[in-house]
Amino acid sequence: MMHNALRHTKPCCPQARIARSRDSLAALALCCVLSACASLHGGERGEPDDPLEPLNRAVFDANTALDDAIIRPLAEAYRTIVPPFVRDRIRSAIDNLAEPRIFVNDLLQRRPDAAGITFARFFLNTTAGLGGMFDLAAGQGLAKQSGDFGQTLYTWGITDGPYVVLLFFGPSNFRDALGLGVDLATTPPAFVVTGHAGTVTSLAVGTVDGIDLRARNIETLDEIKASALDFYAHLKSITRQRRESQLREASRVNQEPQELIDPGTPSNGPTEERPR
Repeated sequence: MMHNALRHTKPCCPQARIARSRDSLAALALCCVLSACASLHGGERGEPDDPLEPLNRAVFDANTALDDAIIRPLAEAYRTIVPPFVRDRIRSAIDNLAEPRIFVNDLLQRRPDAAGITFARFFLNTTAGLGGMFDLAAGQGLAKQSGDFGQTLYTWGITDGPYVVLLFFGPSNFRDALGLGVDLATTPPAFVVTGHAGTVTSLAVGTVDGIDLRARNIETLDEIKASALDFYAHLKSITRQRRESQLREASRVNQEPQELIDPGTPSNGPTEERPR
């Protein structure tokens, strides 16, 4: 299927194509996971504009079929074979690769405090944390920050645009789809390792990333799928509410979140299990 991604458009530069290749398999797993990995509290706007619903549902069904046939079985095998301690080290190291991209977007969003925390996290975890395998920064009160180019575009006044479901990448909108293309091109190892070695490295990282995230949400996603009256509408609602929370953080809006009503059967969305 699909953090939550979330990774969104198809960039055209060579480095971005490498990143897209790396993330293709990961995005299959994340098309549901990343859209649902957060609180069900949202903002004040209504349901996403969905003028492309027939096409979106067709793409959503294709992503779901790919997840059922390929990603979920791989995730189950991964969880069975790889010990929890090793999985946590892998998750932490992969998350650490996103810190430079988060740092840049925090600066572009004029959030110097968040940028400072992100810089400190990356430095501490990359050095003392053995390349990010151990999240020592969290133990020092340096919580992981959010920061992507879709958020940045939002702070610059770019509106969402229509809701879209991207093949492989899952639920998004026009603005965040554009932002994903930039994120793919600016997240290591997309621009660090070049040539054939870069392609292989990117594919390996993206594959493990997606399978690990899917493994952490197997039961929760199964529960949502079984209980929702309309799986598509349910995840669309959860996606919006998750994104609203991230956008409030990017714009530094401190307001009490309101409980929103989901069109499907009420259920808690998957929460990404953090490495210990």
